Amino acid sequence: MSAVAFTIIALLLSGPVPAVLARSRWPMRAPRAAIVLWQAIASAAVLSAFSAGIAIALRLFQPGPDGRPTATVTSSIATLGWPLWTVYVVVFALTLVIGARLILSILKVAVATRRRRAHHRMVVDLVGASQDSLPRLCQQPRPLANDGLRILDVAEPLAYCLPGVRSRVVVSEGAVKTLSDREMTAILAHEHAHLRARHDLVLEMFTAVRAAFPRWVRSTNALTAVRLLIELLADDAAVRTTGPRPLARALVTCASGHTPRGALAAGGPSTLVRVRRLGGEPNSRILAAAAYGAAAAVLFVPTVALAVPWLTELHRLFLA
Repeated sequence: MSAVAFTIIALLLSGPVPAVLARSRWPMRAPRAAIVLWQAIASAAVLSAFSAGIAIALRLFQPGPDGRPTATVTSSIATLGWPLWTVYVVVFALTLVIGARLILSILKVAVATRRRRAHHRMVVDLVGASQDSLPRLCQQPRPLANDGLRILDVAEPLAYCLPGVRSRVVVSEGAVKTLSDREMTAILAHEHAHLRARHDLVLEMFTAVRAAFPRWVRSTNALTAVRLLIELLADDAAVRTTGPRPLARALVTCASGHTPRGALAAGGPSTLVRVRRLGGEPNSRILAAAAYGAAAAVLFVPTVALAVPWLTELHRLFLA
């Protein structure tokens, strides 16, 4: 029953639960806690899948009369029966596939994203001007001014950042000419918040987890929701620097800017939702506390269930 239970939990946490959470409005008032909850759900889904695989393996490789594991998977057919044995083998194989796909997805996403960013960073370093060419940007507060700022000769207002070891914040000439000093400060604070918190790593994790599950199970709810939530966190950091109005005007100005894949842009399709939030209710500590508690609860059961079989087996081996 433990194998069936963990399989059901894994399916629920990878499909219906994210769908319900994605339709909720409360994460807008507790973005950091909501991201932690999303991470807990994703981690619990993976751990539940592995827990199901371990539980099935313990049934398929039951100890024989001599106390040793059975030599073959098929030796459990007589004990379990063909129907249950077939279900166990299918779920166990699916668990192995998910594990292998997760490892490959992490490597693939990490390599592809860093290669794409490195190429674009090289391009902006070649064609972009440094902040020294614009005295106005040199007068920005010290936390916002660094050697990683590049200005592109593009008329369209846009602003984005390229995370990594050699990070870059990129703005266009159109943004520099259109935005006021406080609006420029707000947009730079927004991008630097992304870089300081390494929001790109959060997105990479959700991208890899989504790719690891089969198409008929996975959904885009988690990845879409987390994309919005990290933008809200960066917005909150900018609001603490300049207030909501300069940021709102800067977001609207840069909303239609086209940015490369792998970059974290200030504008985008979520601009309207984010601007409305700036004039709405403030963040709620009560909602945040509830989300943190829910994250701990969601992650506790599969984590313990995954650890207990290994600890039990180690205890048996040491006492043998």
